[in-house]
Amino acid sequence: MAEADTPVVEPQQTLPSRKTNWPELMGMKAEDAEKKIKEEMPTATVHVIPHDSFVTMDFRSTRVRLFVDSSQNVVKEPRIG
Repeated sequence: MAEADTPVVEPQQTLPSRKTNWPELMGMKAEDAEKKIKEEMPTATVHVIPHDSFVTMDFRSTRVRLFVDSSQNVVKEPRIG
């Protein structure tokens, strides 16, 4: 097969992956962490929850839970779910 007849295969473009967790928010005040998450994921529903609370195990792709201590500091890495 001649070079001119060889099909050209373009590399696939990858879409930017959606962020699923925010380790950089650890230790931040819940109010500030919620603002940051909403900037990056406007459709998120953010729940601020005491760190020792029981929560359901269902997965929701638009929910982010902020587990906080008594001073309202994020103590567990926020993630989608």
